[in-house]
Amino acid sequence: MTTRTAVIAAASAASAASAESEGAGRHNPPGAFTVHHDGVTIPVTRGGRGRPLVFCPGLNSTQAGLHELAELLRRDYDVVTFDLRGHGMASAADRYGFDAFLSDLVAVLAELDLPTAPVLVGYSLGADLAVHYAAQCAHAVAGLVLIDGANPLPEPFITEADLAEFRTMAHDLATQQAAERVKRTAHQVSLTAQNIFDLNLEIDVVRSAILDQYRRIDHPITMIMSTSIAGDNIEGRAPRHNQLWQAGIERLVRERPHVSTYWITADHRLVFTHAQDIAEIIRSAFRPVGSAIS
Repeated sequence: MTTRTAVIAAASAASAASAESEGAGRHNPPGAFTVHHDGVTIPVTRGGRGRPLVFCPGLNSTQAGLHELAELLRRDYDVVTFDLRGHGMASAADRYGFDAFLSDLVAVLAELDLPTAPVLVGYSLGADLAVHYAAQCAHAVAGLVLIDGANPLPEPFITEADLAEFRTMAHDLATQQAAERVKRTAHQVSLTAQNIFDLNLEIDVVRSAILDQYRRIDHPITMIMSTSIAGDNIEGRAPRHNQLWQAGIERLVRERPHVSTYWITADHRLVFTHAQDIAEIIRSAFRPVGSAIS
């Protein structure tokens, strides 16, 4: 059993035991409830009707940030959103890392009493988490929508030459987030600059091997990608990173030609700036129950 398979199995078992002993999540009033696992408290919101969609946010993003997209889909889908540990209204944690975040997703899914297997909608890091979950728990997923993440890059995104800039970006982001924490908003993030920097490096490693996870998934996959993940600057790291982002998806489609890919002219904020476009793509890929097929 691999480490991440063990993470999924252990988290599923722990959450099931918690649900049986405490009734956590299942017996709370519709709308919002909390999941308690691994010493953290995770807020979950559920609303809408129809085919279930479970949103998994990315690093430094929250369910509050995904609110516009979720609301656009709730009239046609049963939409579930949640916060990863240390994000939004979830509690801070002693550890942050890919496996820890994956265990959060597993714990939330284990608490949901869904009538059918859900479509997982992952943004950025959330897309990578969704792929790893689907690869290990194929029976529990109906399909994947992956937004600007889970890219099987052919070479490292962050090189030695990029380290200083990524450290500065992590520091600046952590400083901004500290101001949000003072206001105690649903957009706050508890991660330190070092946490953010280390996680970016870890995600790079995860993506170097993620093609193996895709090979284990037979469900429909829809990729929604930004054309300019690193911005549209013609100097510095942006051109290389944007080209590498496209090359990773080309590599995926060569290996898994059934994957549907959509490119949106935007940067990594596309889930916030192009929510309407993304909602329409999701509707076309996974039609609402009862809709006509044209």
